[in-house]
Amino acid sequence: MNQDDAPTPVPGPSTGDVRLREVTEDDLPFLFEHQRDPVANRMAEFPARDRDAFMAHWHGILSDEAVICRTVVVEEQVAGNIVCFERYGVREVGYWIGRDYWGKGVATRALSELLGLVDARPLYARVAKQHAASIRVLEKCGFQVSDEAIGATDGPDDGVEEVLLKLDGADIIRP
Repeated sequence: MNQDDAPTPVPGPSTGDVRLREVTEDDLPFLFEHQRDPVANRMAEFPARDRDAFMAHWHGILSDEAVICRTVVVEEQVAGNIVCFERYGVREVGYWIGRDYWGKGVATRALSELLGLVDARPLYARVAKQHAASIRVLEKCGFQVSDEAIGATDGPDDGVEEVLLKLDGADIIRP
């Protein structure tokens, strides 16, 4: 086989292919399907919303100028979303990545990109205690487990054990 006959490798998602862009209405059906994944729901200990509740939630996010929200794009495909918002008087980050993109560095790269857009520090993230992969993503980007109790008595008593992580200005690590 000569070089011209060799199969062309198909690139897969890698951290170099990840980019963030503004969320559009056209992204919402993809994001809706991501959050319906029962495996992801169990891992994050977060229930899926029905279509109407999901759309109402996202229209609220998109209309709130204080929220920074981005679509995570890999190879021109919607891979998930990432947000920075205020809750309990502090800035928090959150993300949801479609299962097809797990284990490929997508969440880590997306979070790193978001941290470059958000000047506010400290930043916080809440993660289900058993969601080791998400905790690791946050740690790779400089977040550290915090013993602070922010909003612990204000939030719903849903029985989910959460880990609170915190990023101070000096903690930033660029993967």
